[in-house]
Amino acid sequence: MMRKGVGVTYGAGRAVRKLCLVAGLMISFAGFAQADEKVTIAALGDSLTQGYGLPEADGFVPRLDAWLNAQGDVPVEIINAGVSGDTTAGGLARVGWTLSDDVDAVIVALGGNDVLRGIEPEVSRANLDAILSQIGARGLPVLLVGLPAPANYGADFKTEFDAIFPDLAEQHETLLYASFLGALSDDGNLAAARAFMQADGLHPNASGVLRIVEDIGPRVQELSAQALAAR
Repeated sequence: MMRKGVGVTYGAGRAVRKLCLVAGLMISFAGFAQADEKVTIAALGDSLTQGYGLPEADGFVPRLDAWLNAQGDVPVEIINAGVSGDTTAGGLARVGWTLSDDVDAVIVALGGNDVLRGIEPEVSRANLDAILSQIGARGLPVLLVGLPAPANYGADFKTEFDAIFPDLAEQHETLLYASFLGALSDDGNLAAARAFMQADGLHPNASGVLRIVEDIGPRVQELSAQALAAR
């Protein structure tokens, strides 16, 4: 009887061990599937992307990252590839090493410093075109973010510069968000958006960043969906 009892106990123990092994494998596979679903997006930009003048947690990238992950969709990680003062030429110089193997998609938000420096629009267009070409060669989806030129550079300059973003978005078949700061006022007039700007009048404050994130967030969700579909 004792031998039989020992046999039953051993058999039960072996069954439990098998169940634990299966459960462990299921947890491992679930973790792998979750990790495989995560979308990594590089935000290639300037001070607007970098979060100039704000505590790190209030910057564009951390706020966008938090907004996206709060939606309960696919996990997203936004890499802050924003450099204060960077022009489209600077973005072109570093886009190659920004596109690390883990990057699934890219937000391109450059051009504001080109305007501030009075760089000719055709130069900015050529740089952005080259950036998008490099990203396209990697087969990565892009959200191109525009920033209209102010009127004080003259009508011709403004018309030529503003056309860069919709033209290149169509040419490279990317998603487009017309104006980084557009969400700060209903009519796109930055003079009416002072409550959401820092004292320099160029960069959004913490409240402004929240408005921008809520407006651009759905477009970044589209970008994330494109990245998943491209896998």
